[in-house]
Amino acid sequence: MPSIARARRSAMSLRAVLRSSRWTSTSDQTKKGRPRAAPLTILTPYMLICIPEVLTKPQVANIRRLIDAADWVDGRVTAGAQSAQAKRNTQLPEESPEARKAQTLVSAALGSNPLFLSAALPQRVFPPLFNRYEIGDRFGAHVDNAIRPVKNSHERIRTDLSCTLFLTEPEDYDGGELVIETLYGAQDVKLAAGDMVLYPASSLHSVSEITRGARTSSFFWLQSMVRDDGERTLLFDLDQSVQTLSATHGPTDPEVIRLTGIYHNLIRRWADA
Repeated sequence: MPSIARARRSAMSLRAVLRSSRWTSTSDQTKKGRPRAAPLTILTPYMLICIPEVLTKPQVANIRRLIDAADWVDGRVTAGAQSAQAKRNTQLPEESPEARKAQTLVSAALGSNPLFLSAALPQRVFPPLFNRYEIGDRFGAHVDNAIRPVKNSHERIRTDLSCTLFLTEPEDYDGGELVIETLYGAQDVKLAAGDMVLYPASSLHSVSEITRGARTSSFFWLQSMVRDDGERTLLFDLDQSVQTLSATHGPTDPEVIRLTGIYHNLIRRWADA
């Protein structure tokens, strides 16, 4: 079971879900002397998780120096027929040297992030892509393709989860919110650079128009070992609870051991390894 004790301290699990909420980690709070709000985690049959500090600020700056100097192309190169009608942004060519180097940095960070591993239970991760929204750019409501072929390979990935990793601080642009439609209303997501949101790829979602500045992000999809969103969410919930009990009662507590066994038995029942 992935250990998420440290990451869990910075994540907040919500049982009661607001019909409409705006998730931000803007500088307004820090400017007023208040601590940065904890990222939100909605634990329902619909997994929607904000993972803090996937990248450190120096890592973000390093990736930005790398990709900002590269040549960008029309973002519709990776869009499906329907999505292409709604997509207006630019994208880093996925085969460019800059993209390859940035992909390696993002992938390494993901592989060492315990909260991401626990929530996603990743089996295959699509090589991270990079996009940029400037003034007037937007991406209308769309659903991601169910299957994504990996370029220059025979591999195909079932897109169970979508990921957006923010590489621009929210105070540097207006608009650009990732709007995800859920059973409980629209969720507007705008996070600090280095933070990431993880949500079902089956979601109807959009990016609102940029009215000031520019937003650069990494985005990608993954195929989970557990394809069912409800089952995966229950496993994440159970893992978080086991980590909490282990921290308070110790890893050798009989109930901790019993619940750990239940977790792994559910993995055996539901996972495609």
